[in-house]
Amino acid sequence: MHKLAFPLIHHASQLIVEQVEGVSHLFDPIRKYLIKLTPEEMVRQSLLIYLLEEFPAYRSKIAVEKEIKVNLRKKRFDMLIYDASHKPMMLIECKAPTVKITQSVMDQVAWYNVALRAPYLLITNGETTYCAVIDFEQQEYAFLEKFPL
Repeated sequence: MHKLAFPLIHHASQLIVEQVEGVSHLFDPIRKYLIKLTPEEMVRQSLLIYLLEEFPAYRSKIAVEKEIKVNLRKKRFDMLIYDASHKPMMLIECKAPTVKITQSVMDQVAWYNVALRAPYLLITNGETTYCAVIDFEQQEYAFLEKFPL
């Protein structure tokens, strides 16, 4: 697997943190509301800040934590980026920094992608990030060395 060359945690300093009844929350710029601060949410929001800074044209094409059905089971993806035709382009799975990025994590996002058929998959724990391009005809994927947007 080729690891992408940017850790996301350095974007954490740009997150908007607010206290609600003594509990830290992050402001989600896509969903436009406060989300309880968890390690996974810190990674998700750090990636979101990165995407909005580096690719501002995608702001209206990003969905965060939405429900999908995979073989009649309800699941929730972390993030999905749509292309100009509003077709799924990149499915993103975020994990807490303590969660190692393993084949089972890749299998999880690939399983979610059965329903979406996004040509790119990205998995990150904030420190380690992998991105793969999917070949649906050959039923295989290849890891990329740089972000494809």
